[in-house]
Amino acid sequence: MNPSDTATGGVGRRRLLRGAALVGAGLATGGAAEPAQRDGAAKVASVAPFHGARQASVVAAPRRATALVSFDVTAENRAELGDVLRTLTHRARFLATGGLPDPAGVTAAPADSGILGERVPGGALAVTVGVGASLFDERYGLARDKPTRLTAMPVFPDDDLKSAWCHGDVSLQLHADDRDTVLHALRDIARHTRGGLQVRWRIDGFSSPPRPSGTPRNLMGFKDGTANPDSADRRAMERLVWVGKGGGEPAWAVGGSYQVVRLIRMLVEFWDRVSLSEQERMFGRARETGAPLDGNAEHDTPRFTDDPKGDVIPLDAHIRLANPRTPGTAQQRILRRAYNYDLGTDANGNLDMGLLFCCYQQDVRRQFETVQKRLAGEPLTDYISPFGGGYFFALPGVRDKDDWYGRALLA
Repeated sequence: MNPSDTATGGVGRRRLLRGAALVGAGLATGGAAEPAQRDGAAKVASVAPFHGARQASVVAAPRRATALVSFDVTAENRAELGDVLRTLTHRARFLATGGLPDPAGVTAAPADSGILGERVPGGALAVTVGVGASLFDERYGLARDKPTRLTAMPVFPDDDLKSAWCHGDVSLQLHADDRDTVLHALRDIARHTRGGLQVRWRIDGFSSPPRPSGTPRNLMGFKDGTANPDSADRRAMERLVWVGKGGGEPAWAVGGSYQVVRLIRMLVEFWDRVSLSEQERMFGRARETGAPLDGNAEHDTPRFTDDPKGDVIPLDAHIRLANPRTPGTAQQRILRRAYNYDLGTDANGNLDMGLLFCCYQQDVRRQFETVQKRLAGEPLTDYISPFGGGYFFALPGVRDKDDWYGRALLA
């Protein structure tokens, strides 16, 4: 791609995106099957199926590596927006299902970066695509179609948000078990959507293996996500995660989910000087086992009603505020998907690492924001600094090879 592509006029940019979409369509519909006919390789099923009424990656178990990218849409009109979403879909489909890239001409640039070898492995990648409130402005005539509960992420108490790390028109999360798979997909999608999408911010994350068992740990050393609702429980997901019919949302949004992203720096050098007992009281759990302070095993249910004064689990402990476990708060639970991140050091030489927090829910106000307000001022706020993120709406799934992200929205 010539760097000047980003400055081409609307006709040139649209031709670029449509051409990429057509190439991607050939790869996506034939990439997983026809290459197998050419070289005899077997088609491998995706870990999170690409096609479906919903994005299966939302409820799939976290992979070891991720990149979360926010884009500004630079398409000049609604038709170009459709082109770039088709292109994004075709590339995502090929990258998720795998195959051999189409051969390039002798003098042409390679069709693929080659960092995964000749063949893109099938099932190695999962993709999640969302849209932000800013996409529904006057540019594309979508204001009347905005998801009812989608807004820009507000500033909460204890936040230190940096504008360069916030919001965006489109969110893209790439999930895989290997970092090079994520980087390969990011380069591929950025290449093919050039002229229609511009990266606003990006952060890479990783999920640690269980140590020694159970839920993975965050960079404060504590297990993260122990009390998550069961993503395999279909009824729970219908009640807590997926947007359904009759909820006041636009018809096109059924099958989607509200995505909240929070980039949270952990002041680990400060944290590492705090006594273990104080750390555990702030979380309300034992660091070694993940058990609540009134239990013995990670998944024991804390007995808050037996401890009304907080003698065992303090009243301001994180687990007590986040999930009080009352009948009235059952509908406020969120599906948490958290990753660790490491950005090296800041300008002052301090370690810059923390949590790439992502969660899904049916109603941001009822769920995430209600929980967030309960957590305001908790003791942990002295050791963390939220600096970015945004609210997005994870689009309904791509149903078949003829469908694409956002088709119902733009119909």
